[in-house]
Amino acid sequence: MRSKNWLSRSVRACATISLAALAACGALIAQPAPSRVPALALMDQADAEAWRNWTKDLGWRVVTPAGLPANATIDQRVTAVAAAAREAAKDPAVDPARIYLAGRLNAAAGVFYAISRMPDVWAAGLALGGSPQPAIDSGRVYAINFKNAPVLWVGASADDQALAGKLKDGGLNLEYRAAENLPMAALFEWLAGHTRKDFPDSIDCETNSPRFASCWWVRMMTFDVGERNDILPTTLIPPNSGATLDLGDFTFKKDDPGPGVLVSLPAKYSGPLKNGDRLVSLDGKPIENARQFAETLYATVEEKPAAVMVERGKNRVRLETRIVLPKRDAFATARAQARFIVEDREIQIVTRTVTQLQVNVPPHWVPATLYWNGLSLEEIKASGCIALKMEKELLSAEKCQ
Repeated sequence: MRSKNWLSRSVRACATISLAALAACGALIAQPAPSRVPALALMDQADAEAWRNWTKDLGWRVVTPAGLPANATIDQRVTAVAAAAREAAKDPAVDPARIYLAGRLNAAAGVFYAISRMPDVWAAGLALGGSPQPAIDSGRVYAINFKNAPVLWVGASADDQALAGKLKDGGLNLEYRAAENLPMAALFEWLAGHTRKDFPDSIDCETNSPRFASCWWVRMMTFDVGERNDILPTTLIPPNSGATLDLGDFTFKKDDPGPGVLVSLPAKYSGPLKNGDRLVSLDGKPIENARQFAETLYATVEEKPAAVMVERGKNRVRLETRIVLPKRDAFATARAQARFIVEDREIQIVTRTVTQLQVNVPPHWVPATLYWNGLSLEEIKASGCIALKMEKELLSAEKCQ
């Protein structure tokens, strides 16, 4: 039960963000509700109560998928959250142009992953705390997919800000704000300032899977790695190398201040380390702290022998080992860049690794001429879905089935 004094403190605290106390914050100060309200879809359905408390006086709809199993894969979760958001958008009380995605702490990475997988569902995303690094390390975060679906990331450290800078330098449409003294209301004001269009004049998407190949009014249907197009490079945000020491399944705290890093071992560990061991040097160079150790491994891009000095009680033990890399399957990606030029009544599409497309043409764009990789399809006189196929530099078209 909340006491009045506790509630009073809560109201003051919720004027600004504390990532350590996000779950304790109450609702925002009430504002006049528009005739159609935004919807906020969550990457973590267990967090629904907290988000409802924060938005209830704003009148926003909080959306979570129903019946999602606990062991669902991340792609299954993304698909389910997007389906729940699309279903919510059918409600006459919900504004379909203001469907947002949110996650906090461990679910924050899911916001980046989901928008990269299905960018055309969302007006914008909000990531509270956490880090996008787990999403980046999946090898499936493409900067261009955030062009029309930006993310606000609220971080808590200099490392977060540095990573945000790297992502923005890599072309990802990201706004970063430090959590300290940031008004809660500013988060929802930022989201409300972004709207989603069904037919934006300019779109651009990249994917590694036909399952996640929808890009607003274009869908990439069939991929062919032979259909190269160097005009469209990949926009993949490079993952960390994933390098680790071949000493068995050990972990360490990412914030260990050092010197060295204290290892933690699972119950059935069978490697050369022992509980209480501290790694103090790698190849003769001191390990200052956990951050420096992790950065050294992440920067390693090839497997090689390594020597580790271990502090074990009052003794030091030298272990000969290797730096090993995870096996990652090589894959080609597909990319579609398209725009509608109003003055010329032209639909221009450039793709890489794509041989079949579906293009949805809205009524206000016809009549128009369509160009795909320089080939033209003239006299589009009717709106609707057009199935395009390119074969031996010949372009054919028919109505979508």
